[in-house]
Amino acid sequence: MKSKSRATMLPKPGIYYLPWEVSTGQVPDGDTLRTYGRLHSYDMTQSRVTLTAQHGSDQHRILVCTKLVEPFQAQMGSLYTVLGELEHQRDGGSMVKARVLTCVEGMNLPLLEQAIREQRMYQQERDSSQ
Repeated sequence: MKSKSRATMLPKPGIYYLPWEVSTGQVPDGDTLRTYGRLHSYDMTQSRVTLTAQHGSDQHRILVCTKLVEPFQAQMGSLYTVLGELEHQRDGGSMVKARVLTCVEGMNLPLLEQAIREQRMYQQERDSSQ
């Protein structure tokens, strides 16, 4: 009988989604995802942060549960990436349960967005050729 390797027990790595895709409900419930935004607010009592991102003229908000990553040094206005699972809420909104929340202030956002688009194109090409 073959024993399971440790790798099969690890959670999924998470697909990169743009913040406006997360906030507009384009991510299925329970999916592991990666996204980013500026730290807008932090409520320590509820273990919750709000990340924001500008896309065109729209401001998008992403709620993040921080119970698994506390304590962390909140730097208001700084850019953060988050890795976690998306949970849809009863009120129609959604929240990312963070496994990793990292300050990445200084990262080049247009370059990150371009990398996400390039990665998607590569995946589509690879999937269609199989």
